Amino acid sequence: MEALRAIETRRTVRDFEVKPVASEDVRRILEAGRRAPSSMNEQRWDFVLCSDRDHLIALSRVGEYAGHLAGAAFGVALVVPVAEEVWKKESLAFDLGQAAENMMIAAWDLGIGSAHASVYDGQAARELLGYPLDYRCDTILSFGYPSDPDVFKPPPSRGRKPLSEIVHTERW
Repeated sequence: MEALRAIETRRTVRDFEVKPVASEDVRRILEAGRRAPSSMNEQRWDFVLCSDRDHLIALSRVGEYAGHLAGAAFGVALVVPVAEEVWKKESLAFDLGQAAENMMIAAWDLGIGSAHASVYDGQAARELLGYPLDYRCDTILSFGYPSDPDVFKPPPSRGRKPLSEIVHTERW
């Protein structure tokens, strides 16, 4: 799939088929995350791959809207060092956003859907994922084959503002 086509057609998928994803495809998705740009190329992230069904079900309880993790073929927790400074928190969030989107676009290209889940219960996430105390996890991505085959049809045009409403040339 052409990159722009993948970006234009990618949709959030929260309902998955009960079907495993090939390990080579999982690796390609993780590789896409690893290849994301990061501030000063520091790559201050770690990814925790989760595919055990009971583990995914437990992870689906770390956030109010994380239920889709329970039915995913696998999940990827995005883990970064704890930061005190606002600029560093923002930099880490930006880097993780790029890594997450890279993984989600790569998955879409492979016919695999995805969604992100915000972690509300950081202590439960730490216990389930086992990352060190000086790290945090705010986001977990779910991946799997969409249960709705129509999801790959072109999305409706609603929902996106036209460029004329959001692009300003030279000045606001």
